[in-house]
Amino acid sequence: MHIPSSSKSPSHLLSQRKGNAGCSTPPEERTQEGKVLATMKTSAFIIGTSLLLFGAFSNSAVWARQESWEPADHFWQTQWQKVHRLFGGNKQAIYFSGTLLVPFLVFWCVNGVYMVADVTGKPHFITRYRIQLGKNDPVDTKKLLQAVRTVLFNLLFISVPLVVLTFPIVQWWGDPCREELPTFRWVLIELLIFGLVEEILFYYSHRLFHHPLLYKHIHKKHHEWTAPVSMVALYSHPVEHLLSNTLPVMAGPILLQSHITSSTLWVCIALTVTSISHCGYRLPFLPSPEFHDFHHLKFNQCYGVLGILDYLHGTDTLFKQSQACKGPDPMPHAGSIPDSPRKAK
Repeated sequence: MHIPSSSKSPSHLLSQRKGNAGCSTPPEERTQEGKVLATMKTSAFIIGTSLLLFGAFSNSAVWARQESWEPADHFWQTQWQKVHRLFGGNKQAIYFSGTLLVPFLVFWCVNGVYMVADVTGKPHFITRYRIQLGKNDPVDTKKLLQAVRTVLFNLLFISVPLVVLTFPIVQWWGDPCREELPTFRWVLIELLIFGLVEEILFYYSHRLFHHPLLYKHIHKKHHEWTAPVSMVALYSHPVEHLLSNTLPVMAGPILLQSHITSSTLWVCIALTVTSISHCGYRLPFLPSPEFHDFHHLKFNQCYGVLGILDYLHGTDTLFKQSQACKGPDPMPHAGSIPDSPRKAK
């Protein structure tokens, strides 16, 4: 029997199916199912591993505390009681100092160092690690002063009133200025929870502000700097400063009824980390700012702080490709972030 030339033999159809199965672009349904399954597996792996590691770490920390931290705990408890007496037991003054004065001093000290490097190009041991080569070298001083004015406005007219208004609530909720300090183990647990709460609230609020209806009115201001400097950490529209900069950081301490010392430590860490994330320099022994620097370069990548939700939502793929393009890390020189492979082609 004659087989028409347009027909295909079973062996040819089988080989075609095998070829389709090995294709790099599978059907949409299969892709979506694979992404969901991969996300579930990844989430379970991350959560399970984190719990195991944290359990082991906390047990080791408790042992270390019992062996060598008891004198330190006693020392800090004594110092805290002195501070409490210095303020005359005025909990409002203690709260404002811990949530505003100390973190603001830390923020301006850290940014002062970076601003000197941005404006003068010195010291060289900092500026040699610039990520986006040829950008802000030196920085536009008029543009930098505009950023400083905006940051001062956000701190004085958004952050300060918010802390003043929330003080009665947190005082009623958990008395953050009590005389007894939290245990070392509980502070470690709090910092872990604070970080996870901030990651969730910041990622989704940040991504929401990238919606076209909100971006051009609110978040576009922050993205005026495609090559950010440390001061840009708080350079934003007042609405964004309230909802995306401040509330994700404050939410954890409020929910856990944290002691003011834990809150102060956490806010100082958060301000320092976000300043480093925007600084534009990949310095040794400090967290790399390339993740968030890439967000300012590409706009639709790397929305979070820790990178967990970016990994789960696939909003870090171009960043990973750019890192793959760089090859082995040539530290001590950071080098610039190249374009993604697709764009490079």
